Amino acid sequence: MNKYKRILLKLSGESLMREQRYGIDGARLREYAVQIREIAEMNVQIGIVIGGGNIFRGLSGSAKGFDRVKGDQMGMLATVINSLALNSALNAEGVKSTVLTAIRMEPIGEYYSKWRAIELMQQGHAVIIAGGTGNPFFTTDTASCLRAIETEADVMLKGTRVDGIYTADPEKDPAAVKFDSITFGEVYAKGLKVMDLTAIAMCRDNRLPLIVFDMDTAGNLKKVICGENIGTIVHE
Repeated sequence: MNKYKRILLKLSGESLMREQRYGIDGARLREYAVQIREIAEMNVQIGIVIGGGNIFRGLSGSAKGFDRVKGDQMGMLATVINSLALNSALNAEGVKSTVLTAIRMEPIGEYYSKWRAIELMQQGHAVIIAGGTGNPFFTTDTASCLRAIETEADVMLKGTRVDGIYTADPEKDPAAVKFDSITFGEVYAKGLKVMDLTAIAMCRDNRLPLIVFDMDTAGNLKKVICGENIGTIVHE
């Protein structure tokens, strides 16, 4: 039994590097595609936003002297590259998928609209929404929240390399304790680095639940869809 009918899956661009220092690891990409295929076969309607940190990050670019707006635009294009790669991997797994872009760039992808995204989801396509919000100064986390709200997703799933939200970075602090459940207000009050504050506020104000889980472990995405208690759920 599926707990969720329609989801928005946020994937990290940096996770696509795996052990590389840059770019896309083909094996990791296929692993993600297989997990997405598993839930597509369960008739889950799927929206996907993927970051571009494995190629270029606007903030780090501005720190190196790039104009912030130009840097963010370069980051948006990096998300398009990752989206095309995921689109190709999904097609190879037999999953119908379509890339929509927040900035017009046909024929690379169709121009995004809420109605087109929902129509494609209802037709069984995994809809990959690239280009962030189309505007500078917004992260892909914020873009993910926005697209989840627009497409009326039941939940936003943030797939990371960590199995949930902790009191501190578990990769640096072995004493860090994992939360099974936490409110958006607590995330803000405790200063937990889950998403940027704009994204947290959007989820909270629109009553959009968020689940943070380990996407790098095969089968975890399906477990979340089935309602298994893995990861951390963030709620109002």
